[in-house]
Amino acid sequence: MQGPAISILPVRGPDCPDALLRQVEAIFWETTRRIPNPGAEREAFRERWLGRYLGGRDVVLLAVAEKSIVAGYLVGALDNPALQKRFADIAYFRTAFADLCRRFPAHLHVNLTASYRSQGIGVRLIEAFAQAARDAGAPGMHVVTGRGMRNVRFYERCGFVEQGSIERDGGEGVFLGRTL
Repeated sequence: MQGPAISILPVRGPDCPDALLRQVEAIFWETTRRIPNPGAEREAFRERWLGRYLGGRDVVLLAVAEKSIVAGYLVGALDNPALQKRFADIAYFRTAFADLCRRFPAHLHVNLTASYRSQGIGVRLIEAFAQAARDAGAPGMHVVTGRGMRNVRFYERCGFVEQGSIERDGGEGVFLGRTL
């Protein structure tokens, strides 16, 4: 059985229609493993992992089904985060992973709503980002996630390989890189 027709749409964050942006935010909160308390902490968390990528200079890809239903999204930056002030709040870019960020500068976050997983949509989003990163001259791309998380196997199927790890948030963070 074939799943629904999905289009991968590149959008500029500031130009993303509000109806689609609300769906992206809903998927963000649905897929996060830690939801901070309402207020400043919650806003800072959203900004750190989603909002900063919607300013217009980064890659924003939406997986859209019929009737403008957002099945998932990918947000990512093409340049080395260790060299950007806007990522100063994520210390591991400049410390434990600084050398790896030079080799794999483009980085991404991808999330799908549960009913659209395991249909190849995430792979399509990753491949569209890989092409954008190649076109921008990035030698590689990376993700940072937790050891043992379900998404590690997904990223490995997409060609990412563990390059390093750190102690983080009471667990172990892994840096997965893919050469372009």
